[in-house]
Amino acid sequence: MHGKELEFINEAFDTNWVAPLGKNVDGFEEDMQNYLGEDMCAAALSSGTDAIHLSFIISGIKRDDVVFGSDLTFAATVNPISYIGAKSVFIDSDYESWNMDPKALDKAFEKYPGAKAVITANLYGTPARLDEIARICREHNAVFIEDAAESLGASYNGEKTGRFGDMGILSFNGNKIITTSGGGMLVSKNEADVKKARFLATQAREPARHYEHKEIGYNYRMSNIVAGIGRGQMLHLDEHVRLKTQIRKRYEEAFSDIEEITLNPYYENSEPNFWLTCMMIDEKSPVKPLDIMEALDKENIETRPIWKPMHLQPVYAGRDFIQVKDGISVGEDIFNRGLCLPSDIKNTEEDMEKIISIIRRFFR
Repeated sequence: MHGKELEFINEAFDTNWVAPLGKNVDGFEEDMQNYLGEDMCAAALSSGTDAIHLSFIISGIKRDDVVFGSDLTFAATVNPISYIGAKSVFIDSDYESWNMDPKALDKAFEKYPGAKAVITANLYGTPARLDEIARICREHNAVFIEDAAESLGASYNGEKTGRFGDMGILSFNGNKIITTSGGGMLVSKNEADVKKARFLATQAREPARHYEHKEIGYNYRMSNIVAGIGRGQMLHLDEHVRLKTQIRKRYEEAFSDIEEITLNPYYENSEPNFWLTCMMIDEKSPVKPLDIMEALDKENIETRPIWKPMHLQPVYAGRDFIQVKDGISVGEDIFNRGLCLPSDIKNTEEDMEKIISIIRRFFR
């Protein structure tokens, strides 16, 4: 928090407008539209997961339709597929970005030519091969949903993430590049889709004097208080990306002489927001991710495992999974050998030195 957030919150209290909708909600949507591009529209919602759910409804996804989703991601990316009763099929990653592999996606469409949609996450703030995935979706007349929850502020081919899909998803959860404490957005170049999202998110109330409903609606709109935090945070988005980038470069310098360590990669034509810097340990090394996590934990330094792939999650047992080569999947390999490093923009140089020195001890 930087202080300006409180001014927007106080304005909401002073005007006695704290419920969903209000000046801050309108302002936050406008700020995001200006940031992503004037051709974009935005609907502020109570979570990024809500935005994904609405994107499927707006896209006409129905029960038993096949939807392809990133395998190496947080469960929120794909859980809404189950909300609407569709069939999720998980797509493996590539080693070049840890994101959805277009070759595996091509293979998936060969097996399921009638698949209706694809949702791709930009893992840890690193853009996927968004142009190729968008092209594949167009070729198969499938809706492309870009989950940019972790990648706000990143770009691919000079274009901001969130702009590549038929609809894009943003999250402002407490751990994201900017936060509203909770909340999300659905963004799109299609104004009609965004208007539909706003309509469905306010219980699908028809414009009548009485309460008229022709469709099932949801209570998904963002509160005016939460949006005030977002407006204040938007003023510092570029600053947060810059600080995250500095942390990434600090880790790069610190581990450049250790062959067993590689950091999460990215395509040359992309600029990640470096939301989280992650490392992967060579398979021949005796050092395991848990060794490092436990050593840091003893110093009260938090780390996290890499997301456990969806096809390995008990709740999704039996779902189909598509990979390019047989054997252990790319996502499982990254999960087994990787961990997320402390990447908080409040880390001091002393904090970074301590983290780095603990990790380096394992590779003498």
